[in-house]
Amino acid sequence: MQRSKLPYFFLSLAAALAVAALVLLILKPGVKSNAPLVPPASAVSRPVPPRIPSLTEPSAPEDPATVLADLGIGFATVDPGVLVAQIAKALEAGDLAKVGRLIGKDALDSQTVAKLKALSASPIRVHQPDGVREVGEMELNLRSRWALELEGQTPGRDHIFLDLRKNNGKWSVEKITLPPGPDEAIPKAVFADSLGVADAFLQAVLKQDFEFARAFVDPTTVSDAKIAGLCILFEEGNYRLRTNKGLRSMFQRADTVGYLANVETIDGTQSAEFAMTLKQPPAPSNWIVSEINLNQMLADYARRVAGGDLYYSPLVKNPAGGDTLALYFEFDQDEMNPRTRRQLEIVSLILRADPGKKITLSGHTDALGTKDYNDHLSSRRADVVRDFLTKAGVSASQIVTVGKGDSQPRRPNVTETGGDNPEGRRANRRTEIYLDF
Repeated sequence: MQRSKLPYFFLSLAAALAVAALVLLILKPGVKSNAPLVPPASAVSRPVPPRIPSLTEPSAPEDPATVLADLGIGFATVDPGVLVAQIAKALEAGDLAKVGRLIGKDALDSQTVAKLKALSASPIRVHQPDGVREVGEMELNLRSRWALELEGQTPGRDHIFLDLRKNNGKWSVEKITLPPGPDEAIPKAVFADSLGVADAFLQAVLKQDFEFARAFVDPTTVSDAKIAGLCILFEEGNYRLRTNKGLRSMFQRADTVGYLANVETIDGTQSAEFAMTLKQPPAPSNWIVSEINLNQMLADYARRVAGGDLYYSPLVKNPAGGDTLALYFEFDQDEMNPRTRRQLEIVSLILRADPGKKITLSGHTDALGTKDYNDHLSSRRADVVRDFLTKAGVSASQIVTVGKGDSQPRRPNVTETGGDNPEGRRANRRTEIYLDF
């Protein structure tokens, strides 16, 4: 008997309808194929993160009291100079809101905020063009100190200091130190740490303030002549501390540290350096300068100022020990050149500041000429220096003069073969200033 085909027909029809329904469900005519698969943003409530302005973006006017009361973590940047320059710019603009965001809450306690507001009550002007300088390193490539030098302020109240720390390759402000207020005493050194003392000492030398510089050294190891000689080198060589890493850390121990002082000429075309060592005596004493090595700076001075003669130095070793200032004369002359006069002006400032200080002037000659002639010439050279100092206001009672003739040469007057030695004789024609204090 023949089997009926009707069931197969209905099964095929059901399968076709199922496929058609599935196609209609997927395609849905009239609906765009690029419709969103998630609800629109307006349908979902999400927190919007606050926008952080860029380092150089000007901020909108805000109430400083409000902003400084709710600070962020501060900015971090790979270039610390950029950060400090932006802080300086914001201070000049009176934009305390931006100052607060750049520095951050960790470095701005309530007392510092109050002093910052008081300081900003009058316009702040940073000295141009070099009012932003890196003082030096507190820790090698990890912590550094920067200074903003303010115009029109009383000395001692004319610096803002920023201590920066490097973390994960970026620098941020760790501490800000504002100048003392009008009712606060001006400290000898703003910072009692080694870097603060070293910078205070060098700033005093740059200002030719011998007495202030002297207060930061160990007098048993750093002579007055060396301090005066350093003042002369800075003035004659037209040096200034470099604005970038003026003091570079060489080594750091618990009670001894070493810094390399980097200096450059005022026009920035020449550079030199010298080493300083500081030690920390037992408490409560602060750090003091215990050693100054001027060899490299004297070499640069000789090359630029003294025609390359390393022995034509303003600072020499005294036969009796210690350091002595030296002034040089031309052959058979007792007249001082302009450079010698500038050196003596510095010495006169030292002596006039304390009438109790005394000096000994010893005149010297080379070996040419008779003994009597040279003795007389050396005495005249000492007398010429004395006369200049007394005319500059130094009391004659502070000065002792003596003529040594050719008895104490610094360099040989003749060569090893017995010939004339003009370079040696040049270094021997001098008056030495021995500081008896």
